[in-house]
Amino acid sequence: MLEGLIGGLFNGISIGAVLLIVALGLAIVFGLMGVINLAHGELMMFGAYTTFLVQNAAKSMGGIAPEIYIFAALPLAFLVSAAIGLLLERTVIRYLYGRPLETLLATWGVSLILIQFIRSVSWPMLMGLVVFAALFFIGRWVLTRYTDWSRILGWANPVFLGLSGAIAALTWFLAQSSGSAQFARPWFGARNVDVTPPSWLRGGVTLGNTMQFPSARLFIIALTIICLVAVYWFLNGTAWGLRIRSVTQNRGMSACLGIPTGQVDAITFALGSGLAGIAGFAVTLLGSVGPNLGSNYIVDAFMVVVVGGVGKLVGSIVAALVIGITTYLLGSGTMALLFPPTDFFQPIIGFFTFFATTSMAKVLVFALIIAFLQVRPAGLFPPKGRSVEL
Repeated sequence: MLEGLIGGLFNGISIGAVLLIVALGLAIVFGLMGVINLAHGELMMFGAYTTFLVQNAAKSMGGIAPEIYIFAALPLAFLVSAAIGLLLERTVIRYLYGRPLETLLATWGVSLILIQFIRSVSWPMLMGLVVFAALFFIGRWVLTRYTDWSRILGWANPVFLGLSGAIAALTWFLAQSSGSAQFARPWFGARNVDVTPPSWLRGGVTLGNTMQFPSARLFIIALTIICLVAVYWFLNGTAWGLRIRSVTQNRGMSACLGIPTGQVDAITFALGSGLAGIAGFAVTLLGSVGPNLGSNYIVDAFMVVVVGGVGKLVGSIVAALVIGITTYLLGSGTMALLFPPTDFFQPIIGFFTFFATTSMAKVLVFALIIAFLQVRPAGLFPPKGRSVEL
């Protein structure tokens, strides 16, 4: 029984580590900026697919590359997701600050677009997107530099958008129709793809005769700790971290003191998006990934942030561990095994046996969270001071 309990606690901690690394970026974007980003899971998906592409490149190279590709995939997953998040913030989110309902609807629409993009992306589509970006953004840059942009803004933007879109669509159609079937085929499709961890992450650490701790989950726990330390250092030990905390406390006063609030918003959103990419990288070590990867984690990630306390990293840590351990102990049936099989404990055993599946365990955890938020609506670690008034 003791070994089963220790194994259950370890598995619960590993699940909590996965939840925490998923929720870490959301804790920054939602907690510090107040932005409800429903596309956070899709940014995580891009990190997972970046890892998949790096793995394929490593396999084609051969040699030692398949054993060390994760050290290239990790920073690339961060950079790709951060770049997409920065583009999202500059083109959509920056116009919706202080409007939570519009932000929620906009990011939900973006999440659907990103999911369909992963399912449909091919060389012809990529060529069309490159042509659109080159025509629209370079043309707009030329006009803003050499013309009176404020005077022609009303008609120049729609005209450039329409022309760029039409030429890009024509490029896409011509490449699709003139290329071979292999050239026009989607890269990923709707099916899940498998990412094979290096051989040194496929085994485990054995304690005793029956207990084994998988190396992949130990690696994810270590990665989560590193990310937590790095985020804490960035927010509390760097100049940009000080600016982020200042804008979070009082945006108007920060702007008056010369802090570039627009740049702070962009960096904060890019950081949270990059952490989502790292979460996607971590999830690939546990199994196959697909276009719907983000939807499997976004609700749990929001639960971690809300239960822990908005903007509180310590609260997110505690909430992720509590939710992860509780979900595993309930879903695996470990809780039912902790009680002696006597008539006195039979109702309790029957209760926990009823919830001894993953789906039913989540139902019970959701119910417990709802009850908890009725008592402490601000979470485990509620904000204090001036931030409560903002």
